[in-house]
Amino acid sequence: MPLSWNEIKDRALAFSKEWATAKDEKSEAQRFWIAFFDIFGFTKQRVFAFEHAITKQGDAYKGNHGWIDLLWPGVLLVEHKSLGKNLNKAYDQAIDYFAGLKERDLPRYVIVCDFAQFHLYDLIDHTEAQFSLADLHKHIKRFGFIAGYQTQTIKAQDPVNVKAAEQMGKLHDRLKASGYEGHPLEVLLVRLLFCLFADDTGIFQPSQSFREWIEQRTASDGSDLGPQLAQLFQVLNTPELKRQKALDEQLARFPYVNGKLFEEPLPLASFNSGMREALLDCCGLNWSAISPAIFGALFQSIMDEKARRNLGAHYTSEENILKLIKPLFLDALWDEFNKIKGNRNKLFDFHKKLRTLNFFDPACGCGNFLVITYRELRMLELEILRAERELKVPQTRFSMVDVDQFHGIEIEEFPAQIAQVALWLIDHQMNVRFSEDFGMYFARIPLTSTPHIVHGNALQLHWADVLAPERCSYVLGNPPFAGAKFMDDAQRKDVGAVFAGIRNAGLLDFVAAWYVKAVRYMKDNKAIRTAFVSTNSITQGEQVGVLWGWLLAQDAHIHFAHRTFQWSNDARGIAAVHCVIVGLGLQDVAGKTIYEYENIRGDSHAVRAGNINPYLVDATDVLLDRRGAPICNVPNIGIGNKPIDGGWYLFTPEERDAFLRIEPGAKRYFRRWIGGDEFLNAYERWCLWLGEVAPADLRAMPEVMKRVESVKKFRLGLGPNSDGKMQKKKPPESTQKLAATPTKFHVENIPKRSYLALPEVSSERRQYLPIGWVAPSTLSSNLLKLMPGASLFHFGVLQSLMHTAWLRFVGGRLESRYRYSVEIVYNNFPWPEFPTEKQKQAIETAAQGVLDVRTDFPGSSLADLYDPLTMPPALSKAHQKLDAAVDTSYGKKNFKSDAERVAFLFTLYQKYTSLLPAETVVKRRKANKESA
Repeated sequence: MPLSWNEIKDRALAFSKEWATAKDEKSEAQRFWIAFFDIFGFTKQRVFAFEHAITKQGDAYKGNHGWIDLLWPGVLLVEHKSLGKNLNKAYDQAIDYFAGLKERDLPRYVIVCDFAQFHLYDLIDHTEAQFSLADLHKHIKRFGFIAGYQTQTIKAQDPVNVKAAEQMGKLHDRLKASGYEGHPLEVLLVRLLFCLFADDTGIFQPSQSFREWIEQRTASDGSDLGPQLAQLFQVLNTPELKRQKALDEQLARFPYVNGKLFEEPLPLASFNSGMREALLDCCGLNWSAISPAIFGALFQSIMDEKARRNLGAHYTSEENILKLIKPLFLDALWDEFNKIKGNRNKLFDFHKKLRTLNFFDPACGCGNFLVITYRELRMLELEILRAERELKVPQTRFSMVDVDQFHGIEIEEFPAQIAQVALWLIDHQMNVRFSEDFGMYFARIPLTSTPHIVHGNALQLHWADVLAPERCSYVLGNPPFAGAKFMDDAQRKDVGAVFAGIRNAGLLDFVAAWYVKAVRYMKDNKAIRTAFVSTNSITQGEQVGVLWGWLLAQDAHIHFAHRTFQWSNDARGIAAVHCVIVGLGLQDVAGKTIYEYENIRGDSHAVRAGNINPYLVDATDVLLDRRGAPICNVPNIGIGNKPIDGGWYLFTPEERDAFLRIEPGAKRYFRRWIGGDEFLNAYERWCLWLGEVAPADLRAMPEVMKRVESVKKFRLGLGPNSDGKMQKKKPPESTQKLAATPTKFHVENIPKRSYLALPEVSSERRQYLPIGWVAPSTLSSNLLKLMPGASLFHFGVLQSLMHTAWLRFVGGRLESRYRYSVEIVYNNFPWPEFPTEKQKQAIETAAQGVLDVRTDFPGSSLADLYDPLTMPPALSKAHQKLDAAVDTSYGKKNFKSDAERVAFLFTLYQKYTSLLPAETVVKRRKANKESA
């Protein structure tokens, strides 16, 4: 057990007096360093060696042998000189030895000393300290790495995290290749992870005991490493008083760990020399710098060779975790602490309160949410103790917060084990920090408290069996993402049971099941608060009405929310996922907060809200239904043409020209074809439209007949598409019926006059949704929405920022791109209520101005014109005029944000729909159909 800092300082003073007259390196240096290590409780040289032989590298040395005065492999190198010698040259000599050391033996610290002076170098932090022997006691804390008190600055983005995972990956691969795999391999790796961490953080005393034991007590060919590890694990699982009296001294000094980590007997693993070297290479890393918050996910990825190539791509970063836990509970706890930190009685009560909090992550993975939460709670606890010290409160107690306050469910066994170990690791890191701050060693070895991590399916388990609701304070986490259309059969079965009784639940993504289960769980304790990181799909499009319709009916209230931001990770490989964070409870609260993002890759700013609705807007709780007709008196929008032809009727310009060379009579049946991509990027495609061809004319064109025959076979599932690929599944019956009319499209929408086209999918980078008119001679695909009855006024409103903001907040997404839904976005859009003729004219004039500027750039596509980096200033100015005219027609100006616009539109929506009788909807639908 490490000595207290006070005792170490007293020993340092005594050491300085005892060695004040030492001068000669040869006769006194080794005794000097033995006495130096005794300051920290090292009673004999156990992990370091004097006169370590080394072969010098480089032409100047020509392979001569040298001797390092003192080497503690991987930790410390000492070069000692007689009194008065040049210590700068001594440092250069010490560094010259590095080339002859194995990489894992390279030390972090170098000391050069002439008895009277110490020069201490930290080669990782790039710091240097020089002080006299007489002042050693003043600088003694610099030797925390010897004393067992070293505090490490943990950096989530530190390359050591990835390097550690890669080194463990190599060991994993070698063991698996040898036939040691499955559950035993997973448990073995978890145990080795703990030992490696314990070796560098003071759990094993002295540092590097595990590495020294492997090097000194196992054969270099690795033949006995498996049995030796089994014995070590048995020792770690046995209290000191119950161990055999004749136990090897080196094994006997390992502590009793408990916590069931080393309890399960494992099959013996067979190692060879390469596998032993791989383990020793792992020992050579500085595991005290590892971040338990992210290493769990990295460690999990080593089990999958494919995932290992993109380490860190699929876990939540520490930054994103803090975005959730700060508004969920952490900010409030810090506010409470700051109010009472001058009152010793209230501090004591507040400390006890922290001990009563229980945290539950029902999709915990490797535990990163729980680890960061635990670390932040311990940091707050540290401030409590510091405040008590300032108030002269006797330190009769230390940490009360413990890992048994943390609970989780994980569907895979290996991550569940990692989560438990990760919590123990962060616990020890925090204990070291406490020890450093208070000068007395504090550790929880043996492990007496255990995190409650359950290996199981969170959608099948009763959460109350994991943690009783009355004991739970917060539910939090990052449930798995899977779109409604991309779930596998097992996932569909799981969500089917959870969503029972919820209408249209087939539209919901996988993550929605955790919201439903959380609300049911909270009903037994309405004080519980929940927050999840989710894909933004649950707050947009048609899912909102399904999920939040049910949640609101259960009296759920959103307390805080982060609007869409881009997922960011702390290691190589950034997963391009757009997320929201939603915090909710079954009790309403005052002081709600929305975190807005001007740039989804940037920082947020907090905005106070009176209410947060399911679209994450400060407005009343409104749910937009799928509507078959607009709520306002405006033309209907329909979809374009949907051929279901296997591509046989579609041509590039080159393919069209080649076809006409052999079938020139088909020229009059070709029409320009545009889908969303062609519309935005202005490239040419053609369609062979045969819907009105006379039978005789058709029979006169044999190459066209071949295409018709190919379409018929494709629809029946008997032939390939135009690329020669057969369909994987037999077409549905509705498609097979279309084979009876192979010259017709499945959906046909061919206006007789120019029509307004809106792309179904558009980049989220654009400030406006680009729309425009299309000539009636051009056929549009179903990836465009068509508005035949549009006027310049309709174009102006739809092309405005007001309408685009509505799309941004209520429309669905395809990946991160906006997806335009007629039923959700257009039919629910509140148009200006009573625009005057003057206001309409202003909109039409401004709308024409936008169109005029576009014609000034004939070689530019809509994608070029509306790219935020290439948008012409003249076009931007024209849009600003249009926005001002549209805003005026709504009777409001100077909107500060899109969110403010949408909140205003929700107010209008409620007004319109509350005044809209059912028969009016029917009449309007009929009138709009006739106008189209």
